[in-house]
Amino acid sequence: MINLNSIAQHLAAVRARIAQAEQRFGRTPGSVTLLAVSKTHPAAAIRAAHAARQLRFGESYAQEALAKMSLVTDLPLEWHFIGPIQSNKTRDVAIHFGWVQSVERDKIARRLNEQRPVTLPPLNVCIQVNISGEASKSGASVVEVAALAQTIRELPQLRLRGLMAIPAPQDDFERQRAGFRVLRELYEQLRRAGYELDTLSMGMTNDLEAAIAEGATLVRVGTAIFGERTG
Repeated sequence: MINLNSIAQHLAAVRARIAQAEQRFGRTPGSVTLLAVSKTHPAAAIRAAHAARQLRFGESYAQEALAKMSLVTDLPLEWHFIGPIQSNKTRDVAIHFGWVQSVERDKIARRLNEQRPVTLPPLNVCIQVNISGEASKSGASVVEVAALAQTIRELPQLRLRGLMAIPAPQDDFERQRAGFRVLRELYEQLRRAGYELDTLSMGMTNDLEAAIAEGATLVRVGTAIFGERTG
C-alpha cells in the first residue's frame, strides 16, 4: 500500500538526484524536467505529489488514466501518455492528453492527428525509439525514425517535440550511457536536419544519472516517487 505521506519526501530526494547529476555532468541547473509516472497509482497519490509542487504526470493505460483524470480536474496538471497506443484508444489519448511520448508508427500518428480537436493546441509528441532492438519492446527502429519524423511534421494537429526511449536495463553506468548516447545522437541528427526538437525523454529511477549525463531533458520516474507498482 502506498504511503501518501512519503511522496513529498520521495519527490524531494529525486529532485536532489537530478540537481546533483546536472551539476556533476555540466548541465544547466533546472534544465532537466521530472515527469512523475503515476500509472497504476491512485488519484490520491497524484494529489499528494501535486501538493509537493509536481505538475507533470505520465500514464500508460488510457482507461485507467481517464478515470483518475476525472478525480483531479481541479488541479492544473500536464498529462503525458507514455505507454503503447492501441488503435482503438487513440481518440481518448488525442482528446485528453497534452503530450504523447510513445508514437512509433505512421498509422498511430495519423489517427492522433485526425482525432485531436482543432479547438485544442497541437498535441505534443515524441517518437519512441527501440534503441536496443529488442523484439519485446515498443518503438520505431533507428532507421525508421527519419521517415516518421517527416510524417509527423506534415500533420497540423501534432507538434514533434523530440524522442523517447526505454533501453534494455543495464547495471553498469557506462553501458547505461552507451544506450542513451544512441538516442542523443539520433536527436542531434534530426536537429541538424532542421527539426525544432527540444525534448530528449530518457532515464528512469535506476538510470536517470546516466541519462542526464547524455543530455536527457526529461526523466520519467515512478518507483522512486510512488513505490512499487500496485498493478
